[in-house]
Amino acid sequence: MKIGDLVEATGVSHRLLRYYEEQGLLTPERSPGGHREYCEASVRTVRRIRALLAAGLPTAVIRDVLPCVTGEFDLDACTLDTLREHLSGIDQRLSELTEMRVAVSQIIDGIGIDGVRPVFASV
Repeated sequence: MKIGDLVEATGVSHRLLRYYEEQGLLTPERSPGGHREYCEASVRTVRRIRALLAAGLPTAVIRDVLPCVTGEFDLDACTLDTLREHLSGIDQRLSELTEMRVAVSQIIDGIGIDGVRPVFASV
């Protein structure tokens, strides 16, 4: 299938498909004329890439995880370890964001840090 067919089948733009190729996520064959030719499995691959991107995985991690993903997200040990590590990072960022939210909320409420009313509260 040509790139236009893959665009139609997945809803992903030509530009993104070329980007996925540059990142090593998608590997089309080339016709004698140099045109990209995709197999039917490319549709499933692009959908997996989109799902992994939606989960917040960077393309470098997706490049490592993608070969380990089989079927409709049957995950093997290497994939699970990578995803668990990514999930741990998300949990850490959530914790940090929660702490920042509390601090900003306290400043807005005029409580400040450590219960001391900030100098700029009256401004």
